[in-house]
Amino acid sequence: MRILVVGGGGREHALTWKIAQSPLVDAIWCAPGNAGMAALAECVDIGAEDIESLARFAAEKKIDLTVVGPEAPLVAGIADLFQEKGLPVFGPVRKAAQMEGSKDFAKRLMLEAGVPTGKAEAFTDYDAAEACIRNNSAPYVVKADGLAAGKGVVIAQDDRAAYEALKTCFVKRSFGAAGDKVLIEEFLEGQEVSIICFVDGEDILPMEPAQDYKRVGDGDTGPNTGGMGSYSPVPVLSREDYQRAVEEILRPTARALAGRGIHYKGILYAGIILTAGGPKVLEYNVRFGDPETQAVLPRLRSDIVEAMLAVVEGRLAQANLEWHDDPCVTVVVASGGYPGDYARGYPVTGLEEAGSMDGVTVFHAGTSLDEKGEVVTSGGRVLGVSALGKDFAAARERAYEAAARIAFTDIYYRKDIALRTLEV
Repeated sequence: MRILVVGGGGREHALTWKIAQSPLVDAIWCAPGNAGMAALAECVDIGAEDIESLARFAAEKKIDLTVVGPEAPLVAGIADLFQEKGLPVFGPVRKAAQMEGSKDFAKRLMLEAGVPTGKAEAFTDYDAAEACIRNNSAPYVVKADGLAAGKGVVIAQDDRAAYEALKTCFVKRSFGAAGDKVLIEEFLEGQEVSIICFVDGEDILPMEPAQDYKRVGDGDTGPNTGGMGSYSPVPVLSREDYQRAVEEILRPTARALAGRGIHYKGILYAGIILTAGGPKVLEYNVRFGDPETQAVLPRLRSDIVEAMLAVVEGRLAQANLEWHDDPCVTVVVASGGYPGDYARGYPVTGLEEAGSMDGVTVFHAGTSLDEKGEVVTSGGRVLGVSALGKDFAAARERAYEAAARIAFTDIYYRKDIALRTLEV
């Protein structure tokens, strides 16, 4: 098979790494890819959101399956375009991608289907949203309705923070059209977990759970990011609550989409909070998580390409997944200043030394090759250092030992990833 992976971040490197292990695969292209993906595939200079050029490339190269990593091309309709042209694609069509493209759409669908989630109201102007804050009590969760690269959610502990979040969307226009509509949601207390699930209509195939770290600083301080680390499995999630999430959240959601005439094909990612009343949905994404994928895929024993083909060919009900027992810990290595301003172009050293450690895989995210062919930083989240171990203590120690071998100017990473697993 000839595979095209769309995207160039840590998630896409992890997907490419896993796809390359499949005996079904003969060749892989990545668009646009990164320095790490270039070691596994041929990278082509086509942006992930240039869906017309991607379709032409897939047709010219006779690609057997295109795997879409990021959410933006899915929301833009890449799967619709590929299907119209008879090009096999793994990812939901535009209507289905509203589950991430519009938080209001997803919330309304969940409430109509009886899926456990927090209460919410949607607003399209600042004054009405401000009145909602005045008439309620903190804390609040303020969310931009559209895609905001993981940075459009603010947990406001008081009214002032809530007003600032509203101004960020409506007045400063920090998220552009994604902030034209804002949701003010009930704040739910508990630990968050992620369950990534293959979906084909009403048939679902859940993966092992993961937990990520969204805030930039140790102890969950500072602004939200795209994710500073993750681990899998999740000790705090009991098998009973995992099954409840599958049967009370994921299956009803797939049925509700089908009930609206939307045949969902691809990945559905549920961000779930473990409340005193049981698991509830915080949000849905329509693709593999980042950095959760970097912690989940090293544990996957099965051929991921076979699972993807089962979705595309409509036979997911007959598929299953096998897993390694060893836990995995992923530490995101970032550029100093992220998620704010940061410099690019710093040489990265120690990659080979870190990646040669037993059980360690270094996934590239914000990297590129300079004119000398050397790896340099090109993004806020530069690398994801993933390590397997016989237990969480071993996996965590190995991940941090590998991260310590990597160096570049202004390097930064949290020191407390998976620390809570040692306390369970």
